[in-house]
Amino acid sequence: MSSAADRGPDGGDGDGDGEHPRSRRRRGPRPHEAGTRALLDAIVAGDPDEVVRFGDVFAGLGNRSFGMLLFVSTLPAFIPIPGVGGAVSGPLVVLVGLQLLIGLRKPWLPGFIARRGPHRHAMAKFRNLLSPWLARLERVVSPRATYLLDHRLANAFTGLLLILLGILLSLPIPFTNFLFGALLLLFAFALLERDGKLMGLAWIAGAAAVGVFGILSGTLAQTAAEWIDLAGRKIG
Repeated sequence: MSSAADRGPDGGDGDGDGEHPRSRRRRGPRPHEAGTRALLDAIVAGDPDEVVRFGDVFAGLGNRSFGMLLFVSTLPAFIPIPGVGGAVSGPLVVLVGLQLLIGLRKPWLPGFIARRGPHRHAMAKFRNLLSPWLARLERVVSPRATYLLDHRLANAFTGLLLILLGILLSLPIPFTNFLFGALLLLFAFALLERDGKLMGLAWIAGAAAVGVFGILSGTLAQTAAEWIDLAGRKIG
C-alpha cells in the first residue's frame, strides 16, 4: 500500500502529474487501424500484371470493407476516355450503395464481378497519384463520430446518396466524371478511415451535386425510375 509520501501533491501515485492511472489509460493513444495508404500498399504488392479481384479487396477489413470496395469501384471513373469510366464505375457504385441502403453488414458481389478487377500496376499508379493527398488527409482524419457510419439510418442515407451519384456518374454528362469520382473517393475515405465528420462533409457535397446535376435537370429522376422498373422486371 502506498503512503501519503508516495503520492503526488494532489493525491496522484507519486509521478507528480496528479492524474489517476485510470485516467491515463482512458486518455492514452487509441489503437488505430492501418490507414488507407497502408491498405493500398498491401494491395499493390506483388506481380504488377496480376488482377486485383473485386472479391478480394475487402477480405478481412471488417466494417471498413465497403470503403475499400467503393474506392476500387471508383477508379475506372478516372479513365480519360469519354463514356467508358462512368459506364463501368456507375453500376458498381450503385451496387455498393444499394447494399448500404438495405442494411447489409458486409459487401456482396455476383461472381462475374467478384472475379474481375484492375491490374496491380493500375492500382499502383493511382496510389502514387493520390499518395501526397492521402498523406495530408491522414494527418487530419481519425476514427470519430462513428454513429454517422454505423447507425442504420446513417448507412441508409449514405447508400441512397451513393446510388444517386452512381447513376449520375453513369450518365453521359460532359466533364463530370472526375468531379463525381472525387466525391465518391470522399465517401470511400470516410468509410476506410472510420471518420464520421468526414462522412458528414461527404453528405453535404454529395447532396449538393445531386441537386445541381440531377434534380434541376430532371435526368436523375427519370433514369432512376427506368433502372427501378428494369430491376423490377428482372426480379419478377
